[in-house]
Amino acid sequence: MKKRVTGIGGIFFKVKDPDATKSWYQKHLGLNTDKYGTTFEWRSSENPEKKGFSQWSPMKDDTGYFKPSEKDFMINYRVENLVELVEELKAEGVTVLDEIETYEYGKFVHILDPDGHSIELWEPVDEAYDGIVDARTKS
Repeated sequence: MKKRVTGIGGIFFKVKDPDATKSWYQKHLGLNTDKYGTTFEWRSSENPEKKGFSQWSPMKDDTGYFKPSEKDFMINYRVENLVELVEELKAEGVTVLDEIETYEYGKFVHILDPDGHSIELWEPVDEAYDGIVDARTKS
């Protein structure tokens, strides 16, 4: 199997008021935000011409997106070959929470770690994601 995790795809966390949180980060830390948060754009160390992305998203504190986890955050990891990885994770006894969902910008699935954190795995299609991103925070 190729690499499993290749990087951080995003950080999602619960807050009381996502709009106020985004405004604070925009004003004080310079994040360019939209309704989802911001996207950090970076370049691949192996191929500097290739863009990669990591999402930062404050979410309403009553979101069900992290279920069954009750934790206040969820990390999204970028992976290679999600279908093969999910089969290996199942064989290793990892709890896979849902079926792989496919969108134009990648494939997603959710698993649980041993501490009850929901983890989102993303096999990105960076070229398609690049076309739909509104807010970017660049270095």
